[in-house]
Amino acid sequence: MIRIPIERYRLDNGMEIVLSREDAAPVVALNIWYGVGSRNERAGRTGFAHLFEHMMFQGSKHVPEMGHFALIEKAGGSLNGSTWLDRTNYFETLPANYLELGLWLESDRLGWLLPAMTQEKLDNQRDVVKNERRWRVDNQPYGDWDERIQALMYPPDHPYHHSVIGSMEDLDAASLEDVEQFFRTYYAPNNAVLTLCGDFDPTQARELIAQYFGQLPRGPDIPPIPGRTRLEPVMGGEVRELVHQDVSLPRVYVTYRIPPFGGAEYYTALVTSYILGYGKAALLYRSLVREQQVAQDVVAYAFPIVVGASMLVTWATARPGRSAADVERAFTEQIERLRDVDDADVQRAVNLLATERLNELQRLDERADQLSMYTQLFDEPERINTEVDRIRAVTPQHVRDFAARYLGTDNRAVLTYVPREVGA
Repeated sequence: MIRIPIERYRLDNGMEIVLSREDAAPVVALNIWYGVGSRNERAGRTGFAHLFEHMMFQGSKHVPEMGHFALIEKAGGSLNGSTWLDRTNYFETLPANYLELGLWLESDRLGWLLPAMTQEKLDNQRDVVKNERRWRVDNQPYGDWDERIQALMYPPDHPYHHSVIGSMEDLDAASLEDVEQFFRTYYAPNNAVLTLCGDFDPTQARELIAQYFGQLPRGPDIPPIPGRTRLEPVMGGEVRELVHQDVSLPRVYVTYRIPPFGGAEYYTALVTSYILGYGKAALLYRSLVREQQVAQDVVAYAFPIVVGASMLVTWATARPGRSAADVERAFTEQIERLRDVDDADVQRAVNLLATERLNELQRLDERADQLSMYTQLFDEPERINTEVDRIRAVTPQHVRDFAARYLGTDNRAVLTYVPREVGA
């Protein structure tokens, strides 16, 4: 069992604090998770959580525009933020003697972002996000696969029905008033987890956290996630979409509804994804790429999301001269094999996952992020010390039972891209 030290407490304003000290190197990782992501967006305002992540780097009352980046990088640190379906996070890794700088910067934009908010900044970052959508989604081969898959997998009133990046129309519709309301609703101490990992004095860290975050007022109660959050465990049928696009080769996405991140069956799904698609010894690579040579690449992974159901996502790109039908036929044959999976394939996947997780935890920034995640999603930072045990508990029979229950045609979305015909 892993033994990462954890000290946890809560400020009077509701902010969760997690401390994990290690003095192997004079470095500290600071990580904040806010309990807001694309799942919290209302109809007509998709993409807002991600747009807001950009706004958080545009300066606050005591920090100039882009000053957050300049000050951290001048200190020799690194930083960034990211938005996901279930959360938004911000993180810095700093020389240990600059811990106070990181805490001050994060507290200033949590406490005093709105006085520095302007229409000009919103317009500028809206253009940045729209360009990001053009680059990553609209003008990228297969780039819109995730929003097509989410629309197939989740009903229109489910919070995962739309993608994180959102639509151009909704981004255009975002007003400065929307931005301010979004901040007041979700960016509050009682919706945040602050984690420190690395070389710090715990007494001094507590004093600094109290100084910079303890003064911030508690926000209103966080509203419930909009829409229908309960789902049937399986979809009850197969859904399909065929897309003619400017791609050079056909690609087939096959996706299944699986239990949410956190439960025992999710870890079986995770191990199954590694059996299918991790490395050149995986089932799909061995069969589709090396033996049958119908595909030139394969991918499989489990989405770690928590509202109602998660997804097992797989795809394969056809080799030149092979059709999408060839790929799908070969693919479904391998899915059927999971119902009688070899013990050795399961053990290989368990070993790979356990090794990967242990390696991740050697990094302070990853450790801080996971501690924030387990606190925000499960109110249980101690899970970081038992996740490998959950992976190792998955047996070959678990995988066989999982495949029989979840990986059938009654629980499948198939998205197929084929090259657009010339002149079409």
